[in-house]
Amino acid sequence: MSDQTTAPDSGADQPSNTPMQAPVGPDVHDPLALPEYEPNSAVALTDEERWPSLEPSGAARLRALTDHPLAPPWIHRAGDRLAPDAVHRASVPLPVDGWMQDHLAVARRLPAYRRFAEHLGTLEDFPPISRDDLIDDVSAFVPLDADLTGMITGSSSGTTGNALQIPDHVEEVARTFTLLRSLVAAQGVSWRPDPNRMALAYIVHQRQAFTYTSVISGFGQATMARLNLHPSQWVRPGQRTAFLLDQQPQVFTGNPSSLAELLAPELVAGLRPLALFCGAMELSDALRQALVAAYGCPVIDIYGLRETRPVAASVDGGPFVILDRRVHVEILDDAGNTVAPGERGEIVVTAGENPLLPLVRYRTSDFGRLIEVAGRPAITDLEGRAATDFVAADGTAVPSVDLTQYLQAEGCFGWSVVQASDGTVTATVVGGADTVAERLGLLLGRQVDVTVVAHLSDLGEGKPRRYRSDASTG
Repeated sequence: MSDQTTAPDSGADQPSNTPMQAPVGPDVHDPLALPEYEPNSAVALTDEERWPSLEPSGAARLRALTDHPLAPPWIHRAGDRLAPDAVHRASVPLPVDGWMQDHLAVARRLPAYRRFAEHLGTLEDFPPISRDDLIDDVSAFVPLDADLTGMITGSSSGTTGNALQIPDHVEEVARTFTLLRSLVAAQGVSWRPDPNRMALAYIVHQRQAFTYTSVISGFGQATMARLNLHPSQWVRPGQRTAFLLDQQPQVFTGNPSSLAELLAPELVAGLRPLALFCGAMELSDALRQALVAAYGCPVIDIYGLRETRPVAASVDGGPFVILDRRVHVEILDDAGNTVAPGERGEIVVTAGENPLLPLVRYRTSDFGRLIEVAGRPAITDLEGRAATDFVAADGTAVPSVDLTQYLQAEGCFGWSVVQASDGTVTATVVGGADTVAERLGLLLGRQVDVTVVAHLSDLGEGKPRRYRSDASTG
């Protein structure tokens, strides 16, 4: 993993709703430790390769952040890998006039379509594809003449937990930051480099996660970081609060679980974000309103998938307006037919921003209706991204992302985990090691009954829910 992510994943500060885990040092055995989260275990590039455009001022800010006395342990090193000419290209949105015609021409030459390319005249002639098609052979959807020198890969766990390695391009990843800036500007907020503030904090809240520091080459060499706000990552009382207040990130991006951590009173009293971005999971109206009340800044919800890149955004809790970029959204029924305007169906995306994965009619397994908002297409009644918290034996909440990490580490292809109102937990898994029940039981502090099935289809039709919990912490 060598890319820098800029999108839209308190222990001692205050009581947390996640089980408190003591920081794990080199001499402390952690039975839940995953090897890939050992500091610098995945480092492969040199700093010169990570930051070809790094200037002395940016290098100094990066060192100050990386070596900050209040910083948590950094698990990885990641840079934007942009040479000076690439920095400029990534700062400019791709033109959208006529993009679909060129996009379909590229798609017809993909190995996935070569047997029947002559029948693919219009968009509607292309058969809808799904995540299973990419899992089966993602290389069939990569152009044969693609320039792979800027390729990076990232993992997407999907709905059933079956991980997929997505090819991406460093310039498109960096261009996501340009998109974020444009969305902030559209809300009347000026976001400019400030040498005294971190530009962007990508926050997660899970027991183990990749964390790193970096600079944004096209934004005045300002710093950014991927931070894990989970209490196990902060050694001293008040360390998390002190670090964030010292860095004063201009913008935060994360999912609802991590953004909710920003509601800690001591953070609300001292942070001054220009905007907050949410993605990956459903942002409830209650959390949105609480964040707006706390910080008085735009809270922008991004809809998209790792496969498609950002697709739409909601700036007010209403419909997700399709972004002015190379994306096209359709709503299809189960048979793959376009539904009538305003009717509910599956969201299908044609995405042309990523030159290494030019997708046509990609089924997202999310559902909604396509409407118009101020003359722009928008998705409303979006469903499919709800987050789930499980209740540990001590009454604290465990986010489902923690379960995902261990189920994937145990080699499971897919799963469904259900917690009853009395707290009992059952899991149905496809594949995996014999220690699945032991690992989940250790994480939740309670017995987990595991049933192994043979096929992903055994988990249910359509988009099976990976997680459900009817238990309550209160």
